[in-house]
Amino acid sequence: MDFVLTSGDQAVFNPGFAPAIVVAPAGVLTGSGSATVSGLPVCVQGDEVSVVVTAAYTTPTFPQPGAGILTITGLAPDQVATMSTSGGRPVLLKGSTFQARMQVVAPASNPSSVDTVPVYSGAGTFITSNTVTRAG
Repeated sequence: MDFVLTSGDQAVFNPGFAPAIVVAPAGVLTGSGSATVSGLPVCVQGDEVSVVVTAAYTTPTFPQPGAGILTITGLAPDQVATMSTSGGRPVLLKGSTFQARMQVVAPASNPSSVDTVPVYSGAGTFITSNTVTRAG
């Protein structure tokens, strides 16, 4: 049993997208479940795609910052309820760590070249304001 995620909860991306170091604000979840917790719609499976964040990044080889778009690409098994649904879809839980991706939109650089890696992989965690309602 873990805390249910609701609309407005945050997705925090870890800075390490090896070898890239990412600096990004937290993303915000938009819940689409029919159930509510403290008046906010619960998040259900699929709502994680509502998180899209613009980030700055560098690498040891390319210290001049570039930019990328962060998205959630996969949830840990403990972040999807197995027994609780809303509107027929599993409820999302705080859980452990989600998988994330950064699509480079402006490459980081150094004085003589630019980063040619188009995508970096990383992870993140959810922060919820819900401290009462749990599901499993």
